[in-house]
Amino acid sequence: MSLFLALLLDALLGEPPARFHPVVLMGRYLAWAWPRVRDLASGAFYWALGALLFTFPALLLDLFLRPLAWGWLLLGLLLKPLFSLRMLLWEVKEVEVALAQDLEEARKRLARIASRPTGDLSEEEVREAALESLSENLSDSLVAPLLYYAFFGLAGAALYRYANTADAMWGYPEHGARGAVAARIDDLLNLLPARFTGLLLLTQIPLPWGQSGLFSFRLWPRLWREARKTPSPNAGFPMAALALRLGVRLSKRGVYALNENAPSPTPKATREALRLSALLGYGLGLLMALFTWVR
Repeated sequence: MSLFLALLLDALLGEPPARFHPVVLMGRYLAWAWPRVRDLASGAFYWALGALLFTFPALLLDLFLRPLAWGWLLLGLLLKPLFSLRMLLWEVKEVEVALAQDLEEARKRLARIASRPTGDLSEEEVREAALESLSENLSDSLVAPLLYYAFFGLAGAALYRYANTADAMWGYPEHGARGAVAARIDDLLNLLPARFTGLLLLTQIPLPWGQSGLFSFRLWPRLWREARKTPSPNAGFPMAALALRLGVRLSKRGVYALNENAPSPTPKATREALRLSALLGYGLGLLMALFTWVR
C-alpha cells in the first residue's frame, strides 16, 4: 500500500517543496563534502559518511513503521521523494513545447535535464537529447528506486537515490580519483535496473494508440550492440531500447549514434515516447506495489 500511495502522490502532486526534499538534502551534503575530498580515500570516506547519514535513518523508520497499522501511510509519504516520473515527463514535454516556439528556449529547458552543453545544439539534437534523458532517467529516477524499495525497503531506495545523486555531482571523468567511488558504485547499482528498463521499453504490450504484441526478441541482440556504443556501461540500454522501439536515431555529437541509420525523431515520436514512458512507469509501479503487498 505504501508504494501505491507514493505512485498516487507522484501522479497527482509531483515533487514536494525543495526544503523538505531528501534529494535536495543529499545534494547539500555532497556539495559541502566535495571541497574536502582530496583523493580516492577521502572520496570513499565522505561517500560512505553520506550513505550512512541518509540510509540508516531510513532503515530505522522502515523497521519502526512497517509493523504499525497505519505505518504504510507514512512509508508512502517518505518514499515518494525518492523517485520521480511526473516531473520527468513534464520536463521533456516542455522541451518539445519550447522547440515549437523558440530554439534557444528549448536549449535552456534541455539543460535542466541533460548534463551535456546545449548552447549550440540544433533542433534535431535537442529533441534527441531530450529523448535520451527521458529513457535514461526512466531507469535512474523510477525503475531503479522502485526495484530497490521492493527488495530492500525504504533504506534500499534511499541508498540508491543517494548513490545516483553522488554520481551526478562527483562522478565526472574529469574529477579523476576524487569521484571514482561515487561513479563506480552508481555503475554497480544500475547494472540490473538499466537492462531491465531496456527490456521493458522493448516489450510490445497493447497500447491505446495501436501498437500490440509481445517482447520483440529479435531486437535484443541489436539492443546489446547499440548500448555498447555509449561510454556508460548502463545508460546505453534504455537509450538504445527507446531508439529501437520508436525507430529513430538518438545521438550525441562526436560520441555515439544509436540506431544510426534511422531518421531523427519528430514531435510525434516525442509524444509517443512520453505516453509509453508514462504507461510503463506507472504500470511497473503498480506491479511492484502488488509484489510488496503480497510479500
